[in-house]
Amino acid sequence: MNPTTAPTRAPAPTPDSGTDRHPRAFVAPLVSTLLTLPMAAVAFFFVGLAPMACDSCGGAVSDRFDDSYKLAFPVFGFGLMVVLVVLLSAWALPWRRGNAAARVWPAVIAPAAVVFDFIVFHGLVDWP
Repeated sequence: MNPTTAPTRAPAPTPDSGTDRHPRAFVAPLVSTLLTLPMAAVAFFFVGLAPMACDSCGGAVSDRFDDSYKLAFPVFGFGLMVVLVVLLSAWALPWRRGNAAARVWPAVIAPAAVVFDFIVFHGLVDWP
């Protein structure tokens, strides 16, 4: 057989090419999930208890608090939906070595977004 006419195979992907499966790709999303979900539950608990802050209020103070809470609670709920989307994106990215950094960033952003969401809620409410 003539070596110049022999068919050639495509080179096998190397570990640095970004096409092989990363063995520990689940670590960052898992740690983020274990942090984010309890943080979101605790934040939601305290947001739900917030109306008790103005139980003894009356008149104009109570009206201002209620109006601000009616705006802040849906904003907080939307923020938690954004947190969920960011967390799911950390899990949904392909588990390849080339996507390692792209998978870590949403995993880091998700718990930070819960804190930011709670701070935004706290800032929107007109506390007595």
